Order: sequence, then C-alpha cells, then structure tokens
Amino acid sequence: MPDLKIVAYDNEHQPHIRAIREAVFIQEQGVPPELEFDGLDASAMQVLVAVDGNYVGTGRMLDDGHIGRIAILQAYRGQGLGGHVVQALVDEAARLKYPRVYLGAQTHAIDFYAKLGFTPYGEEFMDAGIPHLAMEKSLT
Repeated sequence: MPDLKIVAYDNEHQPHIRAIREAVFIQEQGVPPELEFDGLDASAMQVLVAVDGNYVGTGRMLDDGHIGRIAILQAYRGQGLGGHVVQALVDEAARLKYPRVYLGAQTHAIDFYAKLGFTPYGEEFMDAGIPHLAMEKSLT
C-alpha cells in the first residue's frame, strides 16, 4: 500500500523530491536542470509517495491551481501511483475551494490525465523540448 502525503519543500523532503525529479525529468527526459528547478518549489504544495518506506513519486501544485512535476520512478510505474499523486493535489485544491486545476500534459500522458477528469484546451506547445497540451479540470 503506497503512503502518500502532502509535504513542504523543506530540508527533510527536498532531497527526496529532487532525487525523483532528477531521475525522471533530467536523466530520462533530458530536461535541463535550470528548467526543472525553476525556483517555485518552496511556495508550492508538494506530494511525496512512498512504497515500502522508499520515496518513489512526487508532484506539486502552485497556489493558482497549476499542477506539475508529476514524476514516478521508472521501476514503480504502472501501479496507479501517478493517479494517486494527481488526485491528492486535486483533492487539496477542492478543499481550498480553487475553481479549477490545470496542467501542461506531455502529449504521451494526455489519456492518463483524461481518465482523471482533465479536458484538453488550446494548441500543442513545446516545453523543455517536449510536446505538451494544456488540460484543466473544473472543481465548481
């Protein structure tokens, strides 16, 4: 059973968040570190998911409802952990009475987010050299 919690980007949790995102975005996907670590983490709501005591996934939400940086270590994909991370952020946004949440989905992940209730809008765009599509979910 995964252990999922909302955490601060503090001395205790930052190393785990960074390690997961470095493995997924920088090493696997070739995102430049200066784009991945954009200076917004300290003010964002963070989620960490652990399996058997090991941190294996993360995600964040900015205070305007922008969800991003959803990352699950390769060995733990296909177990529904990413969906749990996104749903935790959506639930927090609903609790905080945000009218909507939104994200930039890598095009290969559009179906994943659609199954979680997100709807695409706008034109495809490039971010860090990776094609994305904007998606949103109304919470009202």
